[in-house]
Amino acid sequence: MVVLGAVVYRILIGRAYRYLQRARDTRDVLFQHFRALTEGTKELKLHAPRREAFFSERIEPATGALRRDALAGVRHHIVADTWSQLLFYGLIGAVLFAVPGVQGAGSQTLTGYVVAMLYVMTPVWGVMEAWSVFAQARISLTKVQALGLSLESANTVQNGIGSQAAEAWDWERLELEGVKFAYAADSDGRAFVLGPLDFTLKKGELVFLVGGNGSGKSTFMKVMTGLYVPQAGQIRLDGRTVGDGNREWYCRHCSAVFADFYLFDSLLGLDAPDLDERAGQYLATLELEGKVRVANGVFSTTALSQGQRKRLALLTAFLEDRAIYVFDEWAADQDPHYRQIFYERLLPELKSRGKTIVVISHDDRYYSLGDRVVKLEEGKVTRETANVQTE
Repeated sequence: MVVLGAVVYRILIGRAYRYLQRARDTRDVLFQHFRALTEGTKELKLHAPRREAFFSERIEPATGALRRDALAGVRHHIVADTWSQLLFYGLIGAVLFAVPGVQGAGSQTLTGYVVAMLYVMTPVWGVMEAWSVFAQARISLTKVQALGLSLESANTVQNGIGSQAAEAWDWERLELEGVKFAYAADSDGRAFVLGPLDFTLKKGELVFLVGGNGSGKSTFMKVMTGLYVPQAGQIRLDGRTVGDGNREWYCRHCSAVFADFYLFDSLLGLDAPDLDERAGQYLATLELEGKVRVANGVFSTTALSQGQRKRLALLTAFLEDRAIYVFDEWAADQDPHYRQIFYERLLPELKSRGKTIVVISHDDRYYSLGDRVVKLEEGKVTRETANVQTE
């Protein structure tokens, strides 16, 4: 019975381990998606179709595969344990009913055998261990829910404008009035405060946003694009106040490549029939056609230099075809040759298409290409000049 139990148990446990190994591999993939979720939060918030595609094409398949393999592994493990317990109780039954008829063992001997076997039983411990596993899972689930992460899309019509109409709405003027945003104070009680500031952006403008490190440029961009909610003041698009009810609609006007951007391995959320062809044209423009290919919306590789990865992020932004473009130190990682292409060719081309562009940059030699130069210091607009070269 020991040999029979060991052989069958080994077969069942082997199957369980194979399923659990697959579940572990799937879990690694899922963790990569969670990393994409956390590092690409800004890009997902700004692009609802990408967010929906990320959930349906990445998160759902991975979690489904993990659930199936994990349950199959646990199921085989339970069957193996049940098999061992059946043999155990079968052995007890044999001792109680078969042995006396064959060898005529006394009741004292039989009692000793049964008590010894019952003593080594571990069903109670198994139940307790299983309970602890479920308890840990419950705690983990509570922690995940406490993160407040949601990939649900805003499918409802907001402020009378549907999702499709929102992207196509022809706007003219974006206004930030008395906008203020403050970070939590550090251990010394100091907190960076952006604003209060007033800022107006008109359709078709190319604006350079300048200032020293820590002046609030990146924070200003995130507030302007709707990623950070102002703690005071208002953001208005053609007089329409941006609030909780229409922030998703507002974000659909913006496309951005932030300094801390995240590059997805595919063009999630973009499903135009000529997507691959257009992407190939941009790859040529971005001088990446010999390094990266796009097939079915998937990049052949993202293992590139930081500057080249930024070009792929720029390609994605171009394909989004939004009304407002935001570039946070995009040219910082580019060589002089492509930096010149960015400022003297790509930005003017966007502007000629009626796009509005805000660029954070320290490349003062190119400021004359913009319509305005806005300077930030300590979270406030200190200077705004039009069509001037740097002083």
